Amino acid sequence: MRILVVEDEQDLASAIATSLRRDGYATDVAADGASALDRVAYSEYDLVCLDLNLPDVDGLDVCRQVTNGGTANAESGLLPPKVIMLTARGGIDDRIRGLDEGADDYLVKPFSLRELGARVRALLRRDSALGSSVVSVAGIEVDTARHEVTYDGVPVDLTAKEFALLRWFVLHPDEVHSAKRLLEHVWDEHADPFTNTVRVTLSNLRRKLAYAQPGANPIETITGRGYRLRSA
Repeated sequence: MRILVVEDEQDLASAIATSLRRDGYATDVAADGASALDRVAYSEYDLVCLDLNLPDVDGLDVCRQVTNGGTANAESGLLPPKVIMLTARGGIDDRIRGLDEGADDYLVKPFSLRELGARVRALLRRDSALGSSVVSVAGIEVDTARHEVTYDGVPVDLTAKEFALLRWFVLHPDEVHSAKRLLEHVWDEHADPFTNTVRVTLSNLRRKLAYAQPGANPIETITGRGYRLRSA
């Protein structure tokens, strides 16, 4: 999952990004509204953490444009990213206005990074119609809150990036994902698109799943198209 943090307070932006990366999310940071809109226009984000008090474009205007869908989302037919507003404006009218402008959630400063993490997990589960932090597909059980994985009851020890890749697959079972799309959603802007990082990470993930269940290969390669996690 890829997240954009839009926050002009550098220390807070760094703390939020560090926390989200620790939770396994590919995270980019924008310090102002114009930069945020530019990024959303050309990259596929799953969620935007948006400060309302930005130095240039008003946060509500940014929210409105983000939820209308950027160029990348419009061209690919994807839904626009979810938006969590992060702001010191804590009045009821402020919250209502923010939600009416398209925000999915509203968190008033100061807030706990643990609470932010829980809200991020809840929003990213929403489209998958999942009621808890535990996702199970074809015997693979992923606990997104505890960062634990089992395969038919056998624990699977994954790196942060392997976990992030598997989480993407279990939240989108039976869909075919190209290497480009995986790079967009599981890696951040610093990933080199000309490397074989997706193939290497996927190979390691498959090896660990096969070690837990010898002979198993739940993530199949669709020649010329990408990869798919079979739900059955």
